[in-house]
Order: sequence, then C-alpha cells, then structure tokens
Amino acid sequence: MTKPSSQWISRSRDWIAAEPELPGVFRRRDGGYRIRGRALDPRTGKLREVERALPDVLKARDAFAQLQAELEKIRLGNAAETRAGFPQFSTYSADVFARKVSLGRIRSAAGKAKWESILEHHLVPEFGDFYIDQLHPTVIKAWQAKLAAKIKAGKMAPTTANTILGVLKQITDEAVTDYDVRDPMRGVDPFDTREHTTYTEEEPNSLAPADVPRFLAAMKRLHPDHYAFTVLGITTGLRPSSLRPLRRDGASADVKWDEGILIIRRSHTLGDGVMETTKTDLHQRLVLPPELLDVLRWHRDTRLLRKKMRQSDLLFPATTGGFRARSFLDKPFEEVCEEIALSIRFTPRGMRRTYQDLARAAGIHDVVTRAISGHATETMQHHYSTARGVEIRDALKRVTDLAIGPEAPIVDLETARASRALRNGRSGLSGGRSGGHQNPESSKYGAGEGIRTLDVNLGKVALYH
Repeated sequence: MTKPSSQWISRSRDWIAAEPELPGVFRRRDGGYRIRGRALDPRTGKLREVERALPDVLKARDAFAQLQAELEKIRLGNAAETRAGFPQFSTYSADVFARKVSLGRIRSAAGKAKWESILEHHLVPEFGDFYIDQLHPTVIKAWQAKLAAKIKAGKMAPTTANTILGVLKQITDEAVTDYDVRDPMRGVDPFDTREHTTYTEEEPNSLAPADVPRFLAAMKRLHPDHYAFTVLGITTGLRPSSLRPLRRDGASADVKWDEGILIIRRSHTLGDGVMETTKTDLHQRLVLPPELLDVLRWHRDTRLLRKKMRQSDLLFPATTGGFRARSFLDKPFEEVCEEIALSIRFTPRGMRRTYQDLARAAGIHDVVTRAISGHATETMQHHYSTARGVEIRDALKRVTDLAIGPEAPIVDLETARASRALRNGRSGLSGGRSGGHQNPESSKYGAGEGIRTLDVNLGKVALYH
C-alpha cells in the first residue's frame, strides 16, 4: 500500500479528507463520505455521537442530509420531548434501594449485596443515564436481547438473567407509582428456564439414604468440628443461614437443653449482621429426639476448643467467636466426598435436598416434612426432592399390583378416607394442609406479631413408618 497523501488523515480505521466539504461531511479516500456529528439525547441529557462511513453516497449534500436526519432522531429521543422533573435511572434506582432497606423490604446482608451487585454491574451501566420517563419497553427489550446472547453462549444462566430482570421490575414498578409513567416492563417476558436444570438425575446434589451414614462418619473423622452442624442440617433440612446464628447460651438461647427444644427464629447471611426472623418469617419450635440432642451436647462439650469460641453464645461459632462464613463447609464437603469416593458432586446446599429424600424414605408425612425444614409450599418441597429410580420402580409396582395383580385389594373411597383420617389423627395432624398455628409459648420464645410458629416433635416421626 502506498503512503497516503498529506490531504488524507486516519480516523476510525478510515482515511478521510483533513477538511469537511460540508459540516460533518468528510470525503473518503476509498470513495463515498464519512459523516460525523453530535446531538443532545433528551432521554439521558448527554451528547450522543454519530459517525459512520457512507461508501455508496456520491454527493456531499446527500451525506449531509443523512447526517442531519440521524441527529434529529437523537434530538427527538424517539419519543416526545422530555418533561422536567424526572430523575435519571442511576439516581432513582439508588433511591429505591435505600427506601426498600429503610422499610425493611430488603433485610438480609445477602439481599443488600445482591441489589448492589446487580445495580453496579448490570442495570446502571445500561440504563443509568436514561431519565425515568424515557425508559421504554423497546429500550429494555434491546438490552434483554444482549442477555439472551450471553445465555445462548453459556456465559449466563437464564435464572440469573431473571433475577436481574426481577430487580429492574421492582424499580420500574416504583417509578410507575411515583411518577405516573407507563410501565416500561409491559410486554417484557422473563427468560425461558425449561431447558435449564440446576440438578439432574446424574448430579442431584443429594445423598442417597444409604450414603448418609458413610458421609457423616467420614465428616466426624476428618472434620469433627463440623460434624454436628452437618448432622443437624441433614436431619432437619434447615437452611444453613438458620443454623449459623443458633445460640446455645444466654437469656435468648435457641437451644433449650433441659427441654430438648430447638428454636429457629433468626437468619444470618453475610458479615456480622443477623436478622431477628427467618427468610420466610416462619418461627419453628422443634422437639429434638435424644439422639440428635446428644450430638449437639457432644459438640458443645468437646468441640469449642478456643477461648473466644467458649465465650460466644453461638452454638456453632467461628474460631473468632463470631458467625461462620457461608462457605465454611465447602472444603470439608469436598474432602469428605473424595474420602468416601462419592460418585456425585455433593455441596452444603445438598443437605436440604438430602433431608427431603431421607424424610420420604422414612415415610414421614409431607406436612411434617415441611414443618421441620421450613419449606413454605409443597412446590418448594418438591423442588428440593429427588425421586430415585428404586423409589419410582417400587411405586409403579404397587400401583400395578393394585391395577392388575392377581389379588389386588379393592378399597372403597370412604374406607380410604377414614383410614387416612385415622393416621392423621394419631400423628396430631388435622387435615392435609400445611401452615402455622399460634403457639401458646410463642411470646416466651420471641415470636413477634405476624410471625407464624410451628411446633414439631421430631421424636414422633416413627408414627409415619
């Protein structure tokens, strides 16, 4: 390639004339024109630039006309003239976040961290300069298409994208109420998650009932300090965030050692902050069987090895006496899985799933299973459950035997209902609906107004065998 003449200069990987033929219109060395200009975008209050090559345009005045047309589109903002008094998204979203925190709608440290991360890394970079009244469905759908490309490339899960959309919708819902603007999320659908599975048949993140004793034995041998926490997590299905803030001592102790009662009423996510309620606002009062209580006593008496741990009121304190980190079980779980040559990946999240499978194997009524683990709905209980092949086979055999077996028993509907009512009556259940009831000792154990309380006696699970 020959050296360009002094009348040409390099701009945006293109060679153009040093001087424009018309304002913003530069002749290209390779033919046609390059247009350059800026206009104020009323949606953001900032200048936007137009710069592109028009290789097929032969006349400067035609290129100038195209430039002016594009600048006019920017000035109009593809909408009516912006009204005064509307904040930009960056400012308004921060106000909405602060408002939700102050009103207690976002309470946990993890919830706050999630909002901060989504605003900083996703929403403000994309919409921060837009005035609230200029945030239209077309703008959001164009951004949604970018997320869809990331999902297709495997760089983002659709569930993550829907979480981001959920935060955006909360902000726009507030804007609709505060400024009486049209809902910019109208017609914006969430991402399809039907082909995205967190857990599969090959990787259920749940221990088979036969593997639980092996896993716990290895945990006690390799990491005795974490044994009691793991046992409690697997046998109750409670969230780790509800177990970390449990108090063993003090005026508000959550473990009533003499009565064998465990109170679930707090939640810890990040840092030193703790919520004085649970994720679902459900306070639970679990009557522990002696075997489980003995495990907790063993932990209390033998595993609080450091002075700061013994000075702490927590049942499972860190070596500093404070709360354990959310990730404190990650490495122990990896080492135990390797020790017992477990063929699947099993993480601390799987304790809650394993509990569901154990409860089903033990024949425990669904109502009691949810009451222990704190699942708010039957749908969430099923989400955390793994139906294994042998269970399905046995269930199908029982159904097949009823249908075509040589001695298939025929039970009339009224007899079946009476039998189920009798079983529920023996277990202390009244009907098949889950939910809370007012515990006469609620005030004693700190259940506040609007808090549901469930009494569950873990020692009665044998009734459902």
